[in-house]
Amino acid sequence: MRLLLLGCSGFVGRELVPFLLELGHEVTLVSRQAQPFPALVGKRLACLHFDPADPANWAHNGLDVAVSQSDGVVNLAGEPIAERRWTPAHRDVLLQSRVRTTELLVASMARLETPPGVLVNGSAVGFYGTSLEARFQETSPAGNDFLAEICQRWEDASDQAPVGCRVVKLRIGIVLGPDGGALGKMLPVFRMGFGGPVGSGRQWMSWIHRHDLCRLIATALEDVSFSGVYNAVSPERTTMGSFARALGQALGRPSLLPVPGPLLQLLLGDGAQVVLEGQQVLPERLQAQGFAYQYPQLNAALAAATSPAAH
Repeated sequence: MRLLLLGCSGFVGRELVPFLLELGHEVTLVSRQAQPFPALVGKRLACLHFDPADPANWAHNGLDVAVSQSDGVVNLAGEPIAERRWTPAHRDVLLQSRVRTTELLVASMARLETPPGVLVNGSAVGFYGTSLEARFQETSPAGNDFLAEICQRWEDASDQAPVGCRVVKLRIGIVLGPDGGALGKMLPVFRMGFGGPVGSGRQWMSWIHRHDLCRLIATALEDVSFSGVYNAVSPERTTMGSFARALGQALGRPSLLPVPGPLLQLLLGDGAQVVLEGQQVLPERLQAQGFAYQYPQLNAALAAATSPAAH
């Protein structure tokens, strides 16, 4: 397939782009970075240096032409959620980097006589809000906090894709990989023996290994039976306390020193919510469709993510 990728030059994209190329696809990558994958650029990878959330960048054909030449689109665009304090200005960036990009993308698709056949669009388990008790499946209603609002508006924008375009919305959990995301931040601390659960340790963590997420995206692009919303999480949920113990075991290090919630809130403000409050999310539709996880269990996922070969 000829694929157009937005928001795929960061942590997930570092594995996704080479993986899609290995599968034989042609990839055009839209990125705010000039050249995110210099070693891969060649016959089947092209890079377009644009900010897809800026309407002006859709006005002079480069992006429209790329959309028109694509069989499928992957849109994971969005400013990282837990990197900075959520000032009012940053809240707007978090929202618009997702919603406006998606609105501009589907508007471009709607202008075409033959739009791309499939759109795989990002969302997150934050859609459901947070809870210590509830179990969320794809049919569960949205929460009522800021992250839930972002996810709802992001998904609503993708639903405006033209008739004939199959839309797959992935509510992604915490993605595990050695070089970024939540695990990337925790690894240096745990390797020094200072690791432990963040906050109470009782909050749920719904996670997926990055390789399984890449395989899921590739499957959703190719398999026409995939349509609508999927919880992109492993079937094995865990609590933050259990996750910290498992990570300590994987590294052969103690994991007894908890990271106090107030300290994290001091550093990240509202952004601390992502790790201090969680949700127990079930991948019911993936299991019903027989998606075969390579890393369904946390211990194996952490062993793979922390092995020397993972770097």
